Formats: sequence, structure tokens, C-alpha cells
Amino acid sequence: MKKITGNKPTDLQHLLSIDEMDISLINDIFKSADKFLKNNQSIDKYKILQGKTVCNLFFENSTRTQTTFEIAAKRLSADVINLDIATSSQSKGESILDLINNLIAMGVNIFVVRHSMPGIPEQIAHSIENKAHIINAGDGNKEHPTQALLDAYTIKSYKKRFGDLKVAIVGDIEHSRVAKSEIYILNKLGVKEVRVIGPELLMPSNISELNVRAFSNMNDGLKDVDAILMLRIQKERMSKDTIPSEKEYFKAYGLNEERLKFAKNDCIVLHPGPINRGVEIDTLVADGRQSVILEQVKNGIGIRMAVMEKMAN
Repeated sequence: MKKITGNKPTDLQHLLSIDEMDISLINDIFKSADKFLKNNQSIDKYKILQGKTVCNLFFENSTRTQTTFEIAAKRLSADVINLDIATSSQSKGESILDLINNLIAMGVNIFVVRHSMPGIPEQIAHSIENKAHIINAGDGNKEHPTQALLDAYTIKSYKKRFGDLKVAIVGDIEHSRVAKSEIYILNKLGVKEVRVIGPELLMPSNISELNVRAFSNMNDGLKDVDAILMLRIQKERMSKDTIPSEKEYFKAYGLNEERLKFAKNDCIVLHPGPINRGVEIDTLVADGRQSVILEQVKNGIGIRMAVMEKMAN
């Protein structure tokens, strides 16, 4: 099934995976995000999605992703539905595909879908084909494409040339959908070296196939990097015995001011949220001068506007 369709090669039918995106589409989304973020203070809404309806279908909890998609859609003049899954007919046994098809019959044009099971957004897209657009807002531990887009965009806004950069992704690589999408996009954009840092038990078994350098020692992995992406421990996707304790984890893999000194002086620190202070990152770093975490949140609105703009036709 084609993910990219339309009159132009940069039009989108569905956004399911960074792995399947063309570099020209990624760069086009970045250019559109520049436009939207530059005009962020404008009172007038864009009319790009006027008459269209966007439905947020979140089967897992979300703050930043769901809210920024809602803000982005409204700034494009779309009508927005935030469907409460707990009170929907899903609780009566309705299948996801029946739910989707009924909402399409009601006139929904774009679905933003988050689910705990990997591959659900792709299954939906395959079933409905071109009847509506599907955006993957995170599927299990598989992918989170718009998070990777906004993170790469944030790095680009500070560092300019991807080919000169060393970027470290730190934490629970095995269970993180963000980690997979980050690895895909950073390699597509030509980052000089993508590093992953974490305990062996939190590394995927196919790590050697992902074009990254793996480190189990935090200090060694951070040496001379230009950007650090911290990840939380995905407790909901692991067994209780995977890590000894949060205190021990922070001692070995928490980012504090001393460890940050191993990176370059102008290194930036990113985190997709939610932050677990004192577990994967110290408050002095999360709120420090090298942190761009809140900038990521702001950029998420522009990136998600840019993605939905590609689905306007």
C-alpha cells in the first residue's frame, strides 16, 4: 500500500512510519513548519482544512501529542473531535474498523490514532485505503513519526548541518517507539553518527542492524555529542525485573550536569515527555540553559500543521 499519494510527490495519504518517508517529503514538511511557526502570533487562522474534520483517537493516554494535534488542526480551521474511547461503543464490543468506518460515514477526513498494539494504524490505513487519512500518533513500541519529525526539526533549528552531528539517544531503546523513529529519521537526514546509550536489557535484539553505535557506559556514549535525546523508562511495556530500581537507573544512566560536561559545550538536550525527574534526567538539566524541551513542544504544533496540510487535498 502506498503511503504517499496525491497530485504532488509531497502529498500524503497516510503518515504511518518514518522508515517509509522520502527525504523530499521530510524536507517539505520542515519548510511548511517554518512558515507556520514564523506566523505563530497571527490572529487569523489558516483556511487550509476549512470544512474538514479531524478526529483524535487515543487508545493510550497523551498530553503533548493529542493537545498539539488539536491546536494544529484548529489553526488550520478544521473541526476537531476528541473521541473518548472509554465512553464510546468500543466498550460495547465494537471493533476499531467498525468505529473508523462509522466516523468516516459521519464525515471525518483525518484520523490521528494512538494505540498500544504495534501496527494498528497501518491496519486501519490498509482497510480504508483512500477514504480518509491516517496519522500514526504512536503504535506500541513500533513508531511515533511526528515526534521524530519535530525532534529532528528542533535539532535542525539549532545545528543546521546534520552531516556534522553526533546525536545520542539515551534510555529505554527496546520499548520506545520514539527511539525507533528517531533512529530512522536521523539516518535519513545524514547525521554523522547516531548513538544509543542504555543497559543491555533495554537494547533491541536487532540493534546491530539499525546503523547506530551502541554504548552501555553513559560517559563514553556522551563524549563530544552535539545533541542528547533522553527517553523515559517505558514501565507499561516491561516486566518488573528489567531494571533494579529507579535510583540505581539514575545513578548509571540519568543525565545530570556532571555527565552533560562529556558532551560538547553547545550540546542541546531534548526529551519527548513526559519527564520523570530524578529517573532519567536531573531537574537542573531539564530546566537548564542547554535544554530545548519546551521548544520541542512548540515546534510540535508547526510540524503537525505541516503534516495535515499535506492531507488537505
